Amino acid sequence: MDRSLYLAMTGAAQILRAQTEVSHNLANASTVGFKAELSAFHGLPVLGQGLPTRINAVDGGDGYDFTPGTQSTTGRDLDVAVQGPGWIAVQSPDGGEGYTRAGNLQLTPDGMLTDARGDPVLGDGGPITLPPASHVDIGADGTVSVVPLGERPDTLVSVGRIRLVNPPAAQLQQGSDGLMHLRGGGQAPADASVQVASGVLEGSNVNPSTALVKMIELSRQFEMQIQAVHNADENARASSQLLQAS
Repeated sequence: MDRSLYLAMTGAAQILRAQTEVSHNLANASTVGFKAELSAFHGLPVLGQGLPTRINAVDGGDGYDFTPGTQSTTGRDLDVAVQGPGWIAVQSPDGGEGYTRAGNLQLTPDGMLTDARGDPVLGDGGPITLPPASHVDIGADGTVSVVPLGERPDTLVSVGRIRLVNPPAAQLQQGSDGLMHLRGGGQAPADASVQVASGVLEGSNVNPSTALVKMIELSRQFEMQIQAVHNADENARASSQLLQAS
C-alpha cells in the first residue's frame, strides 16, 4: 500500500511541476521576444539498497524553444527585432551580462538606452547613452545614430552600437532575472553576422492552443494520480478492517 501511495504521490508532484512550466509559457504568450520553456518527463533510477531496477519519472527542463516568434511592424524608432539567430546584450540587475530578444527599447530621462524592463543596453564600451535628439535611427548592424536637437534632419551622428551576440543555444540558460545567461557566467563575443530590423518587434513563440491542450492533458493526469492516492488509502483501510475481523 505504501509503495502505491508513494508512486502516486511522486507522480502528482512531478505533474504539478510540469503544470507550472506550461502556465509560465501561457502567461507569456503575448510577451515580446519570449522563448517557450521545454520540459519532459525523464526516467531516473532510484538509488538505495537492492538492485537498481526502480525508476522514478521526474519532470525536467529540456531547454528552450529558440524558434523565432512572429514579427510585426510598429514603425517606432526604438523597436528592433533580431533577424534569425542572435541576441541583444543588456546589463543584468546584478551588474553582469544577459541576453534578450525583446527589442522594445526605451530611453530613460537621462538618455540611457534600456530594454522594456529597464536593463541598460550594452554597446562595445558599456551601456549606450544618447544625447538629446529629435530622431533616433538604429541600423541593421545595431549602430545607433541620432539627429541632435537643433540640427538638420540629414545630420546623423553615430553614438554607439548595440552589442549583438550569437552564442550556441546549448550554452544558454535562463536566470532568475528572466534574461538568458551563459552557463557558468562570462560574456559572449560580439557577432557581426547578427542583424536587426528597425521599426519591427518579435512576438512570443508560444503557441497558446498547443500550451492549453498540454495543460488539459496534465490536469487529467494529475486527477488520475490523485485517484490512485484515494484508492491506495481505501485499500489500506479495507486491509486494516480485515485484519481486525480476523
